Amino acid sequence: MKLFGTDGVRGKANEYPMTPEVALRIGKAVGRIFSNHGSSRNMVVIGKDTRISGYMLESALVAGICSMGANAYLLGPMPTPGISFITKNMRADAGVVISASHNPYYDNGIKIFTEEGLKLDDELERKIEELVLSEDIKGDPKRIGKAYRIEDALGRYIVHLKMCFPPNETLDGVRVVLDCANGATYRVAPLVFSELGAQVVAINCQPNGYNINENCGAVHPEGMAKRTVEEEAHVGVAFDGDGDRAIFADEKGRLVDGDDVLAICAVEMKRHGLLENDLVVSTIVAGRGLEVSLKEHGISLVRTKVGDRFVYEGMVEKGAVLGGEPSGHVIFRHYANTGDGIVTALRLLWVMKVTGKSLSELVDERVKRFPKAEVSVRVKHKPPLEETPLKDKIDKIESEVERELNGRVVVRYSGTEPKLRIMVEGEDEERVNYYARTLAEEAEKYLG
Repeated sequence: MKLFGTDGVRGKANEYPMTPEVALRIGKAVGRIFSNHGSSRNMVVIGKDTRISGYMLESALVAGICSMGANAYLLGPMPTPGISFITKNMRADAGVVISASHNPYYDNGIKIFTEEGLKLDDELERKIEELVLSEDIKGDPKRIGKAYRIEDALGRYIVHLKMCFPPNETLDGVRVVLDCANGATYRVAPLVFSELGAQVVAINCQPNGYNINENCGAVHPEGMAKRTVEEEAHVGVAFDGDGDRAIFADEKGRLVDGDDVLAICAVEMKRHGLLENDLVVSTIVAGRGLEVSLKEHGISLVRTKVGDRFVYEGMVEKGAVLGGEPSGHVIFRHYANTGDGIVTALRLLWVMKVTGKSLSELVDERVKRFPKAEVSVRVKHKPPLEETPLKDKIDKIESEVERELNGRVVVRYSGTEPKLRIMVEGEDEERVNYYARTLAEEAEKYLG
């Protein structure tokens, strides 16, 4: 009966737990918990991405929130990091995001921010789960909230984003391809880059409720990379459906992921005295190449569990200002407390501006890459891996990869999908691919 996964509540729309009935109860739980935080405004901000089921879930959440005496403030389609920013900027009691990030349109999710724009800790998630799964959450007939639409939210967020780029610099003369994945960045991203002076080629900016992430965006960046070369652009950027991550292409059409961005930006931040404690936080799936790249410049890498929430917690604990994941979630703590694809793009362009170098030059200079194979196996259930016959095979291959390939093996369940993720990394591409295929075949036997 656990509702929360790695990143909020997620599933197929109109199937448990992503039904209007559950959304109503989540709204009531949020209204109950956060309206008792001591604020007299009882204000909950709600934003969403562009998938069709957002209308249904938004209405249910509003009903639940208002039934508990809290007021709902609707932002409409906006990137997840924008909703985090507006929650804190408007001094709301909580923020709610309706999105399934990089998943197909038929999925959806609900994640919740605190008044600081931070993702919930385990204790708050547990309290909300208990309320949602309890028999009844009763409201007071004399205490019913209202719903409002915030008209200037996009403008507030755009101003914030532009402040992430040096005020004495522009993007004049920079040509950039933006793939907005028919998702939440479709309005804000082209505006930000064009207002900073860039020549913008915007693609996949016609959301219809069904085409979010469909063969485009950060999950399918190949089209963006191809268009970057065709347009003779300096850089290409592919956002995911909710805009909290980005994958890039250099002017040659080569893809640049989150590991690469961390290496490039960390080195430049250290040069400018901006990298506190000379460390970067990433996850257990961060590449060995990132670790080597950072070490060459006197920068340490700290690893956490997978999920940008855990990356942020690790950053706070270690006093780091830069962290992220290979998938393109990158957190610049000077500007945001969650992954923001647009902020990431602006900071990468800042490095290009201050160094006068192309993205391909920066990649060649600062990024080490080890061959890596990543495979996902769809599973029927998720028993602890140590309790399956697969564990012995994982241990055997892990030992061989570490000993013979100077590499790593990471096998874990996805926190947002019914999948087992397999990552093998090492110095021999052929053997890396072989080990990944072998583990995937074994996983199919026992879990597929």
